Amino acid sequence: MKTALTLLSVLAGFSLSAAHAAPPADAAQKIAAALPEKAYAKPAKARKLLVFSVTNGFHHDSIETGHMAFTELGKKTGAFEAVVSDDLENFEVEKLKGFDGVCFLSTTLEVFMPHPDKLKTMSPDEVKQAEERCARLQKNLLDFIKSGRAFVGIHAATDTFYKWPEYGDMIGGQFDGHPWTAGTLVSIKVEPGQEKNPLVAMFEGKNIEFKEEIYQMKSPPYDSKKQDVVLRLDTDKSPMDLKGIKRTDKDFGISWAKHFGKGRVFYSSLGHNHDIYFNPLVLKHYLAGIQWALGDYQVDVKN
Repeated sequence: MKTALTLLSVLAGFSLSAAHAAPPADAAQKIAAALPEKAYAKPAKARKLLVFSVTNGFHHDSIETGHMAFTELGKKTGAFEAVVSDDLENFEVEKLKGFDGVCFLSTTLEVFMPHPDKLKTMSPDEVKQAEERCARLQKNLLDFIKSGRAFVGIHAATDTFYKWPEYGDMIGGQFDGHPWTAGTLVSIKVEPGQEKNPLVAMFEGKNIEFKEEIYQMKSPPYDSKKQDVVLRLDTDKSPMDLKGIKRTDKDFGISWAKHFGKGRVFYSSLGHNHDIYFNPLVLKHYLAGIQWALGDYQVDVKN
């Protein structure tokens, strides 16, 4: 009950615009019940993870639920402190130094630029200044990761920065539609041969089934041979007669890990529906990926 009350107080502290729906009324209790008991590894030091969710395109209502889940996931396990903020100042070099990793939680489009509606009202000089700032923050982020820090992408993080190819290379894929919509029952499997991988060991080699929006990725930049895919859509147990399926190779990666310079990148496309953040196995999967990316959990990631 104490954890649930803590979550309720966290929720009360979030600033939600009128256009953004609040999490379900029972989200706090469900998240509390689903949280892992402890971290997978003791952090080498106190870790701070910036959780960033700017949306200049579609805004997922589950973002606010994700904020709650990541805040409490770090708090309960002691693995990290989630700093939920959309302030672009955090991507200036001096501010970035205060974080061990950055999480893009369902960000969309060019998130270092003003919203498209705002851009329409800006003068040419203001737009130029915004573009210069965007380029600077992009460089800062890549330098931050390459230096040995963590990047965690959740769901629509691959629906971000289409005009910046280096970002697609870093995260390992970009959104190319979701034939499997939020109400589609899908089956997710552990990548064959990865059953004992600590990032997915919690699934015990078994499929997990639920209703969720599943992404397909553009190639390039998506190439499952260039990153360690650990979860993928089971095309033998999920509907494959849906409109919009473009890939013919049945290669629909869900979660993967990869190195980027000296840094580590963990991505999972799970996270559209609210109840994904109530799923105990998914929360354990997120935790394992985050702790690996932060450098505290030893996982053999080859790519």
